[in-house]
Amino acid sequence: MPENALHSHRHVPVMLPEVLAALQPETGGIFIDGTFGAGGYSRGILQNPDAQVIAIDRDPSAIAGGQELVAASAGRLRLVHGKFGNLRDICAAFGLEKVQGIVLDIGVSSMQIDEAARGFSFMREGPLDMRMGQDGPSARDYVNGLVAEDLAQIIFILGEEPRSRAIAKAIVKSRNEAPILTTLELVKAIEQATGPQRATDRTHPATRTFQALRIHVNSELDELGLALSSAEELLEEGGRLVVVTFHSLEDRIVKRFFAARSGHVPLASRHAPVETAQAKGSFYLPHKGHVEASDIERLDNPRARSAKLRFGIRTSAPPFKLDLKSIAVPQLGKR
Repeated sequence: MPENALHSHRHVPVMLPEVLAALQPETGGIFIDGTFGAGGYSRGILQNPDAQVIAIDRDPSAIAGGQELVAASAGRLRLVHGKFGNLRDICAAFGLEKVQGIVLDIGVSSMQIDEAARGFSFMREGPLDMRMGQDGPSARDYVNGLVAEDLAQIIFILGEEPRSRAIAKAIVKSRNEAPILTTLELVKAIEQATGPQRATDRTHPATRTFQALRIHVNSELDELGLALSSAEELLEEGGRLVVVTFHSLEDRIVKRFFAARSGHVPLASRHAPVETAQAKGSFYLPHKGHVEASDIERLDNPRARSAKLRFGIRTSAPPFKLDLKSIAVPQLGKR
């Protein structure tokens, strides 16, 4: 094991200085890295010898890749294969009732995108998979098994794709001729509805459909809602929750969560009887709005260009009751 394993890295995490400034691991204690990936945030936290980390990842490849850092941490890093939506159960298994900080980096990692065999990228040929945890139904199962209306709904709601119906019909037409088994076969089917990417297009026509399928396959937005609620329960008074998002659906949920928990958004639905909000929010927001990556990082790392960091500090108020709809988690239903 290299002696500098805590300092080495094979992947640069997005907005690391900003994440550490918001999380403040120099205070010491136990921190949760809910999306371990290549370990960039965990490694940064562990630079403080008084800090411990429980890191979680649903991808077995990330768990295997993190064993060198576990060995180098001298017992200060515990790496868990699981979903960050299960934060409470994971902490309970370690006998933990409260922690000092939690960081979440939402979405697919660049390592997963770069590995063609995982099927996340519309730019590389690979099996149509998209499973972060490498278990359960894959994108191929949904693409070849759902009726056109259900496909269109997923693409419209989770991909925010205005051409969802045309794309769904093109997918069904293509799979009726032969099953769609690879990423580029899916791209070809999508382009039957959208046409190929033009020089004036800012994004590839398959971008939103791939995003929607990935989110659906991994139940990402529901997991995010559960993780935020779990973090609210687990953080001690003064503990910090830091969340980095990369597209509008994720950021909308995080923004709504912090707004509701800091007393800026009424909790009651307009269709339900008005309820009195908690007198004191469960989070204090020291920075209104979001933090973006530096100009230098945005130039060096394309993934950082869309990144938004939001964070809050836990108060002594009791946690709110979780309602996924109230924090803008999309619900699949009739359009």
